[in-house]
Amino acid sequence: MKDFKLNGLPERSSKPRKMGFTMSMDKGMSAREAEDFVSVAGDFVDVVKLGFGTGYITPNLEKKLAVYREAGIPYYFGGTLLEAFMVRDQFDDYRRLIDHYKCEFVEVSDGSIEMAWETKRHLISSLSKDFTVLSEVGSKDANVVIPPYKWVEMMRRELEAGAFKVIAEARESGTVGVFHKSGEADQGLVKEITHNIDPTRIMWEAPLKTQQVWFIELFGANVNLGNIAPHEIIPLETLRLGLRGDTFFTFLKK
Repeated sequence: MKDFKLNGLPERSSKPRKMGFTMSMDKGMSAREAEDFVSVAGDFVDVVKLGFGTGYITPNLEKKLAVYREAGIPYYFGGTLLEAFMVRDQFDDYRRLIDHYKCEFVEVSDGSIEMAWETKRHLISSLSKDFTVLSEVGSKDANVVIPPYKWVEMMRRELEAGAFKVIAEARESGTVGVFHKSGEADQGLVKEITHNIDPTRIMWEAPLKTQQVWFIELFGANVNLGNIAPHEIIPLETLRLGLRGDTFFTFLKK
């Protein structure tokens, strides 16, 4: 609909974006599926995450990654894969892996294993010299409760260590981290975090539509959102622009 224009839509940042990021989670798509995906949603995707450890076992991985490179979409392996290498004392192997597959981004996380802060700081600092680092904060274990001040402290020091953005953990289920088990946002936690950390430096994992709506209404069309399923990229963009019932009146001037 390039010949038609709706007035009053919120202004979206343009690629390459520094805010308004959409990170999509690829959980094992084929190269052909990736081709279809980028042909439709490529303009709205800023980076693709090869979810958890799927990149390690996905067949024809190089062929698929070539599709993303040709479309100008950077990609990275999920932080769980880095943790799997780290826990086996194979960081050098991991570094060769991300070099081999021409990754521009890298995720540093400790959601599954315990990692000393000095170790994580060193990873962020050293990797940021050659890659765009996304550092994940929060535990994948719903029984682990991290107080708000600790979230703020971890995010602040990881940004200072060299992370481009920090990722607020929620998993693909959207039921841990900054969300309650019900999937509802921990509003007090989010308020405390953003009172102390610039929201444009945070990527909120928000796989569920209700979560995406909540963040868009709170921070606007250019909030950074991640763990978006490939088939939900265009629906998310309509939420950002007020072209879906859930946010239809959010950006209309009274």
